[in-house]
Amino acid sequence: QVQLVESGGGLVQPGGSLRLSCAASGRIFSINVMGWYRQAPGKERELVAYKTEDGITKFADSVKGRFTISRDNAKNTVYLQMNSLKSEDTAVYYCRGWNSNSNSPGSWGQGTQVTVSS
Repeated sequence: QVQLVESGGGLVQPGGSLRLSCAASGRIFSINVMGWYRQAPGKERELVAYKTEDGITKFADSVKGRFTISRDNAKNTVYLQMNSLKSEDTAVYYCRGWNSNSNSPGSWGQGTQVTVSS
C-alpha cells in the first residue's frame, strides 16, 4: 500500500497562486505515476495533471499554461503549482499514485480544499 498525504490548500483570490504538496510513503516502488485530480461540487472527479517517473507530463486543457507539476524523488513528493487561479478552479484536489502497467486504481490521498474567491 502507498499512503498519500496532501497539503497546501486554502482560500485564494482570483489571479492568485497556491502550491499543493503530496507526500508518498509505503510501497512507493509500486507506483510510477503521480498526479492530481479535482472534484468540484456537483461534478465528476477530473484529471488535472500527472507526471511519470520518466518525466512525462499531461495537463487538462483547462489548466495548461497556468499549472505546473513537479516531483522531488528524494522526498517522494509531488507538487502542483497553480498560478492565475480562477473561480472555476475551486474544488477538492486529490493526489493519486498508480502504476501505468497495472489495472489497479492505485492510491488516493484524502483531498485538500482549494477555494478561489474574492
